[in-house]
Amino acid sequence: MVNPSIWELETFYRKRDIVIVGAGFTGLWTAISLKENSPERSVLVVDRSAIPIGASTRNAGFACFGSLTEVISDSGKMGWEKTLELVKMRFEGLKKIQNYFKAKEIDFELCGGFEIINDEEPLQRIDEVNQKLKPITGLAATYSLNPKKLEEFGLGNSKFLVENPVEGSLHSGKLLQKLLEKCQNRGVEFLFGTEVLDLEEGESSVKIIAENFEIEAEKLVIATNAFTRNLLPEIDLVPARGQILLTEPVENLKLKGTFHYDEGFYYFRNLGNRVLLGGARNQDFKNEETDELVTTVFLQNHLENFLKTVILPNQDFKISNRWSGIMAMGKEKSPIITKISDRQIVAVRLSGMGVALAPKIGEMVAALV
Repeated sequence: MVNPSIWELETFYRKRDIVIVGAGFTGLWTAISLKENSPERSVLVVDRSAIPIGASTRNAGFACFGSLTEVISDSGKMGWEKTLELVKMRFEGLKKIQNYFKAKEIDFELCGGFEIINDEEPLQRIDEVNQKLKPITGLAATYSLNPKKLEEFGLGNSKFLVENPVEGSLHSGKLLQKLLEKCQNRGVEFLFGTEVLDLEEGESSVKIIAENFEIEAEKLVIATNAFTRNLLPEIDLVPARGQILLTEPVENLKLKGTFHYDEGFYYFRNLGNRVLLGGARNQDFKNEETDELVTTVFLQNHLENFLKTVILPNQDFKISNRWSGIMAMGKEKSPIITKISDRQIVAVRLSGMGVALAPKIGEMVAALV
């Protein structure tokens, strides 16, 4: 262990009012909300990596509202009350992103979301779902059939296309950079490359223990999402890897928007004139319950076949990039936002919807603090 100097102890490692562990979307939106509520409070964000690498910078760039079959599935598992609470959080979170940032700053485009459906059963419930969502979105038809665009996009093996106008796409890296900028402008401090090894709560503070130093805080927020079990082993949370691939530019690409398939397990979009495709972890659930940031031959081949048969039938393409991100799932899809002691709050398990949920979760955590 390298002993810290007095200069380090009185600056970088001094006691703070609030320490947030995790510099992803949840941690940064929380820091912003805390500073907006109490500008005088000292807030430090600690992250183990040079940049946040769980899901915030390694996703598909969806400003995701959710698909029809996903909402139906959630209502069957959680009931309508919890499902609508979750939909409302996503809807309001997306609105907040649009209010905070200019579209060009984060490459935001309200392009509309689409879902490929090959079974008529969920379509029989579309009116019911629209009625449930109307108080949230203000739309008579949040979801509607759009057969014209099914043909326009040139999709293969697809019977129906359901559109919703409230979903968009963005540049996840640029969004994170703008959030960091807002944090810094408000006086939030950062320690990147700092892994928290342990936590000790006393009567008057919480101690954050790293490799070469310790920091005390009045309050601690744990916003480490899929990696939270390293600090809280008993939490109801399972890491879930999302694998992604990106094509080289495709000549005369017809695709435009964000797309879902199979209750949201598959997701794809155009990135300019390239196709970004991810998901399909339901084809290999057991192996994808991991926090290893790698890709597998099995799922990458499966995604490529989906590209060939559904997204780009009868078109040539080449893959330029492959990567993975780690989400957090659990027995329920609702996020965990709770006090685990007088001084510690946990805000995790965003179920792959962190872009949309984090702005509202930040407000909720700030209220708890």
